[in-house]
Amino acid sequence: MSLARTKSLEEFEQPPEVSYLGGVWRRLRQNNLARVGLSIVVFFVLIAVFASVLSPYSPIDQTLVDRLKPPSSEHPFGTDNLGRDVMSRVLYGARISLVVGVTSVLLGLVFGTALGLASGYFGGWTDSVTMRGMDIMLAFPATLLAIAIVAARGPGLTNTMVAVGIVQIPIYARIVRGTVLSVKQREYVTAVQALGGGHIRSMARHVLPNSLSPIIVAATLGFGTAVIEAAALGFLGLGAQPPDPEWGAMLSDGYRYLVNAPWALFFPGGAIMLTVLGFNLLGDGLRDALDPRTL
Repeated sequence: MSLARTKSLEEFEQPPEVSYLGGVWRRLRQNNLARVGLSIVVFFVLIAVFASVLSPYSPIDQTLVDRLKPPSSEHPFGTDNLGRDVMSRVLYGARISLVVGVTSVLLGLVFGTALGLASGYFGGWTDSVTMRGMDIMLAFPATLLAIAIVAARGPGLTNTMVAVGIVQIPIYARIVRGTVLSVKQREYVTAVQALGGGHIRSMARHVLPNSLSPIIVAATLGFGTAVIEAAALGFLGLGAQPPDPEWGAMLSDGYRYLVNAPWALFFPGGAIMLTVLGFNLLGDGLRDALDPRTL
């Protein structure tokens, strides 16, 4: 009877088993900075989705008699040099920036992962040719390379997404290659190859799934970089074209009035800063949560 009671007490004291994803989510919630980053990201996603509901005015309608009005109850963020409501333009600008970020990150992630996976798995001349190409791309400053691509293709939102995505390809390729070089040496991959498993099956079912942690972290951090690159192109007039309310273009319009109307520059600049900060904090938190040494 006492043995049964002891056994039941021991079973009761054992901590419940937690899945890998459950452990990641638990560690992410315990990270204060990661929670702040996630809150910021969710906030901007929500205002991007509900921009048409939250915006008090049209983001493109011009009212010249109201130009450069300071923040007030009528215009909480003030108005710009053409009398457009800055708050409405910032809210709609979140939609454009998030679309550019998601599209460009996916573009760079897909092609970069494919190149890095093939390079790290096969090695040899495949690795040499692929990595030398990535080195050439990394030799150029990212913003300068994006400007060159957009200048060759023409300004516009679509070309901005393509340019920012191409710039990020070598970053993901090198991260994936380094991870694959480590994973492919592990016993389970060697066992699959010894049992006659094909290269495609080995890469798709064993190498790539076990290389996802650094890819997820890089993609999260890369989102902030994509927002900055898109804003830089917009500031130079190469991104979204007027009258689209893009944050970088709003900075380009507002910096001329820094002394007389600083709100036209402050609010879009603050939106860029908070978005990038949110994704950077979330990326750092994911890096710690996905670290297998913390399991």
